[in-house]
Amino acid sequence: MNPVLGYVAIVAVTLATTLIGFFGLRVSRTTGDFYVASRTVKPWWNASAIGGEYLSAASFLGIAGLILLQGSDALWFPIGYTAGYLMLLLFVAAPLRRSGAYTIPDFTQARLESTTVRRITSALVIVIGWLYIVPQLQGAALTVRITTGLPSWVGAVAVAVIVGVVVAAGGMRSITFVQAFQFWLKLTAIGVPVVFILLFAWDAPPGDPTISFPTELAPSTPDAYLTISLLVALLFGTLGLPHVLVRFYTNPDGVAARSTTLIVLGLLSVFYIFPTILGLMGRVLAPELATADTADAVVLLLPGRLLPGALGDGLTALVIAGAFGAFLSTSSGLVVSLAGVISQEAFGGSVKGFRIAAVCSILVPLAVALVAEPGGLAGSVGLVFAFTASTLCPVLVLGIWWRGLTDRGAIAGMVAGGAACGLAIVAGRLIGPGVDLLSSLLAQPAAWTVPLSVLVMVGVSLGSKRRIPGSTDLFLRRLHVPERPAASR
Repeated sequence: MNPVLGYVAIVAVTLATTLIGFFGLRVSRTTGDFYVASRTVKPWWNASAIGGEYLSAASFLGIAGLILLQGSDALWFPIGYTAGYLMLLLFVAAPLRRSGAYTIPDFTQARLESTTVRRITSALVIVIGWLYIVPQLQGAALTVRITTGLPSWVGAVAVAVIVGVVVAAGGMRSITFVQAFQFWLKLTAIGVPVVFILLFAWDAPPGDPTISFPTELAPSTPDAYLTISLLVALLFGTLGLPHVLVRFYTNPDGVAARSTTLIVLGLLSVFYIFPTILGLMGRVLAPELATADTADAVVLLLPGRLLPGALGDGLTALVIAGAFGAFLSTSSGLVVSLAGVISQEAFGGSVKGFRIAAVCSILVPLAVALVAEPGGLAGSVGLVFAFTASTLCPVLVLGIWWRGLTDRGAIAGMVAGGAACGLAIVAGRLIGPGVDLLSSLLAQPAAWTVPLSVLVMVGVSLGSKRRIPGSTDLFLRRLHVPERPAASR
């Protein structure tokens, strides 16, 4: 691969991101602009921005890599990622927008009238955001190393610097423009190579048939528990992702929030067709890429392998630009959500505090990404979904749909789910992969940690009914009574 292509693609997408972010800076003047873009983002624009931040390194690179290694067993990842938005549409999107909150901690405090619940929710949002940013920076490190030959740390540092500057400068309004652009860049960057490969390279000779897929990475017999637990993590984890939920606060009203979610479902369904096809092409035409070191890079390597010459070089440059856009857009959305929480908790919610918090939000995951051993991108993000599903998802769903939730129940459930899931993830990494039941329970804990969190939350709430806030009925009425669209008021 010509390293010049990598430099050109990365510089081009960086310049485009910076220029679009600068445009957003020019129209970002108020606190509302920085936190929720003054709640004026229309559904199509917001859906594109959500797609931009949601389609992360795991989606752009990791899914194709997993399909290369595991075949049809890995198809549950794109299915779960997309179906999670159906859950979001049914249970969370419109009521959350009607709450009038700026952040998830704002919502939990308003619902349960407890500063302790707010602090715990804030801590979980920060931890989840940091855990989610780390795979993005590791994906950037992988892309820069493979495409330019530079040390891995260069990619992680470059993304951290660009994201920190753009978010601190323009806030939510600026990032909305950036993420909407980057969704369409990513869709083009992964869709166009698929079309050209299907047209010109599908009849290419298959790879070396003597190469076998590593059994420790691609189990031949699917584990039913692992599949179910993965789906639980992806379906319910989407309901609690802070960088996704904060985007619904930018819609004018609940009707627009529902419309946004429907459009996102369509956009994601179209996008995930392409990494799936690339992963299957890799299994047939380039199985030699099925190693732990190169599987996540199959999207980057396949166009050059199958279409040598200027066409392959051009498509490779396009894919590199899309991959770098994925790291930038997802990291930007996460930093915006984290900066909003940290600013409100530590800096009084001012614009200056938001900017300081944005810088702080990217430095910690950068430090972790530089010292941590990278794992499979999709698998790492899947564990973040499991942690989110075990903590923030139950308190949001019960807070919206169950009058009986109390502050003590919410605290107990979030702590129990977070502790159980966190310990399982750590123990699973220490013990390593295996075929016994314990290894499966630790490798994908969502199937038991999510019910544990819900049961604890409900049980403790039932035992503390006197702590149900007096304003609960009024608050729930505001969440569930449909309002007229903003345009008709």
